[in-house]
Amino acid sequence: MLSLVIVVLATAAAGFIVWANDKHHATYGIILPAGVAVAVGMLSWIVCLQIGLGYRPGLTWMPWVLPIALGAAASVAAVAFLGRARAKHDIQALTAALKL
Repeated sequence: MLSLVIVVLATAAAGFIVWANDKHHATYGIILPAGVAVAVGMLSWIVCLQIGLGYRPGLTWMPWVLPIALGAAASVAAVAFLGRARAKHDIQALTAALKL
């Protein structure tokens, strides 16, 4: 259970770092990348344990490292997609409002 806590804390930290480094971070909330990272990290931790990758000699690193890496990657992907799409939508809405 301690490994899940570490996965949650590490993926949340990765999500906050992704948010801070995104140039479009004003278009969405601070919790979005951290929430995506934590959700993917927890689900991948559960999957790793269910398929038997955890707590075996030679594979004990899998439920620690793999969920953190997957959570961080999912956070980057979500921010890359949503940040650009939301910024584009906001610019179009602002342009339409200013034309009135």
